[in-house]
Amino acid sequence: MKKQNENKPHIFGVRHFSPAGAYYVRKYLDEVQPKVVLIEAPSDFTDLIDKITAKEVVPPIAIMAYTLEAPIQTIIYPFAEFSPEYQAILWAKENKVECRFCDLPSSVFLAIQNKVENPSEESLNSYIHRKINEFSEDSDSEVFWERVMEQAADHQAYRSGARDYGANLRELTLANTKSDAENIIREAYMCKQVAELCEEGFKMNEIAMVVGAFHIEGIEKGNFLSDEEFNLLKKVETKKTLMPYSYYKLSTYSNYGAGNKAPGYYELLWQGLNKEDIYYAVYRYLSRLADFQRTSGNMVSSAQIIEAVQLAISLANIHNSKIPTLKDMQDAAITCMAQGSHSEIVLAMANTEVGKKIGKIPQDSIQTSIQSDFYSILKELKLEKYQTLTATELRLDLRENIRVKSEKLAFLDLERSYFFHRLRVLKISFVNFLDKVQDNKTWAEDWVLQWTPEAEIEIVEAILKGDTIEFATAFELNQRIENSSSISMIAEIVKDAFYCGLPKSLEQAFQALQSCMADDIPINEISKTSTTLSIMLRYGDIRKLDRDVLIPILEQLFLRACLILPNEAFCDANAAIELAEAIIGLHNVVENHDFLDRERWYALLTEVAKRDNLNTKISGLAMAILLETGKISNDELGLEVERRLSKAIPADLGASWFEGLSMKNHYTLIARLGLWEKLQDYISALDEDEFKRALVFLRRAFADFSSNEKHDIAENMAEIWGLNKIAVSEAMNKDLKEEEVEIISSLDDFDFDDI
Repeated sequence: MKKQNENKPHIFGVRHFSPAGAYYVRKYLDEVQPKVVLIEAPSDFTDLIDKITAKEVVPPIAIMAYTLEAPIQTIIYPFAEFSPEYQAILWAKENKVECRFCDLPSSVFLAIQNKVENPSEESLNSYIHRKINEFSEDSDSEVFWERVMEQAADHQAYRSGARDYGANLRELTLANTKSDAENIIREAYMCKQVAELCEEGFKMNEIAMVVGAFHIEGIEKGNFLSDEEFNLLKKVETKKTLMPYSYYKLSTYSNYGAGNKAPGYYELLWQGLNKEDIYYAVYRYLSRLADFQRTSGNMVSSAQIIEAVQLAISLANIHNSKIPTLKDMQDAAITCMAQGSHSEIVLAMANTEVGKKIGKIPQDSIQTSIQSDFYSILKELKLEKYQTLTATELRLDLRENIRVKSEKLAFLDLERSYFFHRLRVLKISFVNFLDKVQDNKTWAEDWVLQWTPEAEIEIVEAILKGDTIEFATAFELNQRIENSSSISMIAEIVKDAFYCGLPKSLEQAFQALQSCMADDIPINEISKTSTTLSIMLRYGDIRKLDRDVLIPILEQLFLRACLILPNEAFCDANAAIELAEAIIGLHNVVENHDFLDRERWYALLTEVAKRDNLNTKISGLAMAILLETGKISNDELGLEVERRLSKAIPADLGASWFEGLSMKNHYTLIARLGLWEKLQDYISALDEDEFKRALVFLRRAFADFSSNEKHDIAENMAEIWGLNKIAVSEAMNKDLKEEEVEIISSLDDFDFDDI
């Protein structure tokens, strides 16, 4: 590294998102009147400065750099209105002074980030805050900074304090670690930028730098990287873009290390500094707490607000300060406005301190094609108002709206549905599909929309898959087809292509589905695939895509299920669990489509219900479905109950059959008193060992009954026993004692073969 001459540029050290730093950096620049301002941020971001300062831009915003190969790496540099760096950039523009970023380029930062870190090591940021917590009077680094730096009297005091703060941080943390090496290289590169400005003709006293307080001492040493040394640094290819940001993301609740816990509150500090009112933040903060509480139905009087203000100032005076910190205000609010209960006011504090502000970026400032496409669609589909941090539920009606004149508006919700499903497939978290039971309302969809900066990152990451949302979705579906290992996975891709309104992707997925039909398919896969295809068919023509090609495949799957079901039902208890789900799924498909041979299905279920050599749980389930659909009479059920729950049938087989019978409409069973009489007779005839065997299955059978259903069963038993219904219900539905629970639970793992 080379050494600069003894002259030094003007350096103003700050903490990121420091309102006092943002206020006083402007005062300092007014005083020194530089001809060029250097800002700590990747130097390749300089060409975005004009876009950052455009009138249409509303902070908070961020510059994001990202790599071009998977897995995508990103670095994000956020700016709030009260960021010292942002105000320095605005000052330079207002004063027609050149402004540049001066830190390592993003290509180097991301190459460094790619290196494997030791996850067990404490981060430098965590270490610094822990040490400040240990040494400060308030045991809180945030309170320490606010009391010492945000309340600085003028720019000289702030600059001096920041310098001492940075020097002490270096003394605490420099220990020849990887972080130290990175900081030394960064500082040497920033000095290189200064040296290059001098070569361009700027004098040293015409250069001002706005950097983190930690870097002041390192920059003043004057060691700078040579071109040869810089060329040796590892680099990766990167691109960059502007994006909206949010106060929530800035807060440390979202783990942004250079943020602060309360950006909403810090904005109040910034406004107070500009109004030259030292108590502005106190008044506004406590008033907003009160407003939130009142809106939430918790009364807070004006007298309580006044008392809280007075208490906050008194708490500040105890610490030899005139101005309360956030901690002072919190303590005062809890005492005076929440009767000493933090939990009563915690939501108001979170709302006021963090805030819900989200920035705005004009579309012409967007740097990637997929972002531009996303925002263009957002505008076209009238969804811009949903770009908010507040989660909003939206119901779509996919039917044609005949009350509007243009075709575009007539199918607005259908186009929204296509767009939302494409975002869902790309895992862009702006939308969340609510998979509600719609009572056959296949024309309706419910979504929750909520904007977050993470969604913006996810959009940028999707650029590797395509230049637009549509192309990226098609690429993602094609990748899933190539990586699919089962017919049910392919069916899900068919469904997604159908929902996304992508005919070409649907055709590709359908061809893959047809190819799978030549293979052996387990019955659980048949059920899952049939259910998926059934959902698409039930949409009718509402999605404007050809569904008829699915009918022959569903018919083939149904035929296969009919052929293999009896053999599949010859299984053990574990396999029966999965098979039962498959049968219920297949039955639902059969009930929804007239083109499937229902009579064949019912005949098959009748065979399974009456055969003695199959799994009894599956036989019981088949009987339950036949009972629910009215395909067997009460007399037939009675005969089957007598046969299955007879003394000649082993207890575990009889109870397993009843477990299967209980898997469908509970009230169909509850309404048949004769069934419960036979069950009562059956259980009464069991000896102790047989009862233990039966209890395991009966316990599982009744686990899915609701409390109301159990009450109805208790009334049936009371009628059979000739007892008071209320007394029996209370006895049967009371909570088990701990020792009783342990005894019954132990039966699940009991080896009955030893009995």
